Amino acid sequence: MTVSQTRVIQRKITNLVFVGFCFAVTAIALTALALILYSLVSQGLGGLNLDIFTKDTPAAGSPGGLLNAIIGSILMSGLGMVIAVTIGILAGTWLAEYAGMSRYGVVIRFLNDVLLSAPSILVGLFVYEILVHPFKSFSGIAGAVALALLAAPVITRTTEDVLKLQPIALRESGFALGTPVWTVIRTILWRGSTSGLLTGALLAFARISGETAPLLFTALNNQFRSFDMTSPMASLPAVIYQDALTPYPDLNKLAWAGALLIAASVLMITIIARILSTEQKRS
Repeated sequence: MTVSQTRVIQRKITNLVFVGFCFAVTAIALTALALILYSLVSQGLGGLNLDIFTKDTPAAGSPGGLLNAIIGSILMSGLGMVIAVTIGILAGTWLAEYAGMSRYGVVIRFLNDVLLSAPSILVGLFVYEILVHPFKSFSGIAGAVALALLAAPVITRTTEDVLKLQPIALRESGFALGTPVWTVIRTILWRGSTSGLLTGALLAFARISGETAPLLFTALNNQFRSFDMTSPMASLPAVIYQDALTPYPDLNKLAWAGALLIAASVLMITIIARILSTEQKRS
């Protein structure tokens, strides 16, 4: 056997070992995911009923649901997304259309990348120091701001990438008519990037919908239904955390049901984002 044949055999063996290792690791990951989903669905379905959507969180041994937590999550996530979408789209547009590769633009991109991977508990602690501790009160507004800080970097990155994908001809056609840059961005680039911008917003919403740590530092929790964003407010993640730690089976069922609701909503949002992303690539 020649040296070249020996090397070919060694490479084939190495390739088979590597491919086999990849298959094994993938199988382990998929098995773990399947077990998690099975436990979530099997435990969560047992706690789903009409009371979940019509009654507030109860004390142990009393009938109740998750209505106050659902309302709190919607209010805080909605306000957080309004803040994050406004800041994220404007920041991403500036990075794509104005900053270029300037030193300031490079610094902003680096800081945005850092925020993308920042632990959510640090964001919650930061908001606690600036909005909770000075005012001596937890609030839904503080919770919304914490969620906005987690969502804004995702929208900023997505907006920059989507705008950079727009053809140069779109910009040139607008400039040739004497249109100001901001008008070209608003009427041409943003309109052509609508599905991409919406995809980024949906991905950001999926990112924040299950966050618990920031809300424990900012909104805390509320056993009762409340629409007052200046006071402590319930949320699904906080209720899940609280009920899952109790020794009472009825509250544990509520925790599982809340976890299933969050997982189902995130799955639905992710599917919609994937569909919109595919349409954006085709167009």
